[in-house]
Amino acid sequence: MLQQRSSAKAAATRYDKMADNVLVKAIRDEYPSHSLLTEEGGMIDGEPDWLWLVDSLDGTGNYANWNPMFCVCLALRHKGELVLGVIYAPAIDEFYVAQRGDGAFLNGSPVRVSGVSELGESYLFYCEGGERDRKRTGDLLARVYPEVVDIRKLGSAGLESAWVAAGRGEAYFTTSIEPWDVAAGALLVSEAGGRVSDLSGGPWDGRRADLLFSNGRTHGRLLDILGASDGSV
Repeated sequence: MLQQRSSAKAAATRYDKMADNVLVKAIRDEYPSHSLLTEEGGMIDGEPDWLWLVDSLDGTGNYANWNPMFCVCLALRHKGELVLGVIYAPAIDEFYVAQRGDGAFLNGSPVRVSGVSELGESYLFYCEGGERDRKRTGDLLARVYPEVVDIRKLGSAGLESAWVAAGRGEAYFTTSIEPWDVAAGALLVSEAGGRVSDLSGGPWDGRRADLLFSNGRTHGRLLDILGASDGSV
């Protein structure tokens, strides 16, 4: 079984790189002067005002284990501001799109964050991103878990953030997450009426960070629990 899983993981990583090559080529063919930052290929320098962020297979472990919770994440920044976010989960047929100022959509229909305001009635999503300190992970979960209905982990940062935008949970928090994992989801949540910040309550600067995505109504209380000094953004 371990050998089988190892082989599946290696195959998934191979497909990840193949998909990355396809996406990079498509973007370069259409926008040859733009910069790109991808999980597989790193930084591809170009015009600094335009930056594409690409995660060709978010949820590689899920994919390797025949778990349908995986997706492609694609985002575009213009002069540091997110202007486009796309998340596609082929196995569950969910296609999310957000453009700045135009709202957030799932399979062509508009989505909004949930209207739940009480933390005690809330469902949360969580992933550790790039966090390697399991004690820190456990401490954060121990603080939040008693205050909510439940905490779920899908194994895909893209889907966890997208599901907050679609109102399937009230918040998603993550630690040491890379920008290509969450850039598309950050715009989706914002355009769906939610809030995104770092765990100190400040705006996300686009780099690797600890982040909170929420419906806005639960944001301040969650920041207090996760260690922020106040709930402002």
